[in-house]
Amino acid sequence: MSAPAFGTFGSGGAEPYARALRRDDEVLYLRDASSDSLAPSSSMDISRWNDLANITDMSLLAGATGAVLDIGCGPGRMVRAAMMLGLTALGVDVSPTAVEIARESGLTVLNRSVFERLPREGAWKLALLVDGNIGIGGDPSALLARCVELLDPEGIVIVEVHRDPLRDHSYDGTIIDIHGHQSAEFPWAEIGRDALTARASRVGLVLDQAWEIDGRAFCRFAIAR
Repeated sequence: MSAPAFGTFGSGGAEPYARALRRDDEVLYLRDASSDSLAPSSSMDISRWNDLANITDMSLLAGATGAVLDIGCGPGRMVRAAMMLGLTALGVDVSPTAVEIARESGLTVLNRSVFERLPREGAWKLALLVDGNIGIGGDPSALLARCVELLDPEGIVIVEVHRDPLRDHSYDGTIIDIHGHQSAEFPWAEIGRDALTARASRVGLVLDQAWEIDGRAFCRFAIAR
């Protein structure tokens, strides 16, 4: 599958995302370009992405026994967490800087879009879409459909969702930092449990579990049989 042609998270412009990843002490904000306002829950603590996985992150891997694919892996904290548990793991991310940081730490990551050809297509046991990455490309349905292609028939996908179950909003976003550095626009989406479950059913996924922990909300989907 060829990658759709669209701008990617935090790239272009003054590259605030790349700057923040290297500084490790920045807070970034996601802005809805159409309304010139900050998106709900827009604050992003980059130091958390660069840090080790916390207890909530680790809980997402509980019971995992097969290969893990982290989509939009950033600097690779979930890849590291999976590898620490002895699991085969691969991260994919379109940010060259994020991939460089992950590789400098010895992690297995690819500088590639999830919509491009990937290793082990149809054989991944667990796909992760955390830290808002269900928003990649601005079309959660297309992203879930891609996950179905990547997963083993017994595989699952865990998605971190918006805390409003009915939230279903796609928009052109930009990233801005506290210094006013701003990225180019890119398509993004925010979606909650109920809205995502309805979309998932149309691409062959069924909701297996939904839960909230530490102020974060998650859904676990399996391939319909």
